[in-house]
Amino acid sequence: MPLYHVRSEIPVTAPVYLFDLASRQAQWLATRQTTISGNVANANTPGYRARDVEPFADVLDKTKLVMAATNNNHIGISPSTTEATKVKKSESWDTVYSKNSVSLEQELIKAGEVNRQHTLNTTIVKSFHRMLLTSVRTPS
Repeated sequence: MPLYHVRSEIPVTAPVYLFDLASRQAQWLATRQTTISGNVANANTPGYRARDVEPFADVLDKTKLVMAATNNNHIGISPSTTEATKVKKSESWDTVYSKNSVSLEQELIKAGEVNRQHTLNTTIVKSFHRMLLTSVRTPS
């Protein structure tokens, strides 16, 4: 007698990519936080140029994950019409006397953004995990 029984009437579901996506974003956030820390550490280094990482949207575009609707009644997502623009010199923050491009205020703002994105990421994963656990529980 087999140790398990496969029921053929249970439909096989498609893989869930949310956890993989959340893991990739968490890795990206860690890399960005490390880059921001390096900028802050070199704030007084003469000639140092502030660095940042590639936006996560660009990283995500390279994964070739696409949203798909399995039903015509699902909400469709249209591509954004917003385009990236270059920061004008008049809009940028001042360069410090050591002739480097690190602005501690900007780096702290970026660190806050990373913190908020990480909190959102973990909250979504926790909620999705609870939802999965709720859906697989058998009624008593």
